[in-house]
Amino acid sequence: RFVVHRLSCSTERKSGSCFSSLDSSIDILKKRAQELIENINESRQKDHALMTNFRDSLKIKVSDLTEKLEERMYQIYNHHNKIIQEKLQEFTQKMAKISHLETELKQVCHTVETVYKDLCVQPEATTLEEQIHKDGEC
Repeated sequence: RFVVHRLSCSTERKSGSCFSSLDSSIDILKKRAQELIENINESRQKDHALMTNFRDSLKIKVSDLTEKLEERMYQIYNHHNKIIQEKLQEFTQKMAKISHLETELKQVCHTVETVYKDLCVQPEATTLEEQIHKDGEC
């Protein structure tokens, strides 16, 4: 049978019917290759859609996290601002107290200076001995 088929194919070559099964096989291979290419393209489109969804989801999560971090940062700023404000208030009060004490000290120095000058002034009724003693002090 094989030989007969072969002889039959060689006589049919001239008419082209021998290659019809070969053409059919090539068409099947082409069709299968096209299906594989389409499957690859579909798979790539699915991968692209998956990555797009992943990117969008990641953007949302990063945005949420950034907002929470920013909110926490401002809470810390507010806390530090309160502390700084309290310290500045204390500083202002202490500076006012220092200024008040400085004024009092100046008044005391002026009073001491006045008393010292009054003590150094010679009264008219003092004796010569008292006057020499006072002159030595002033």
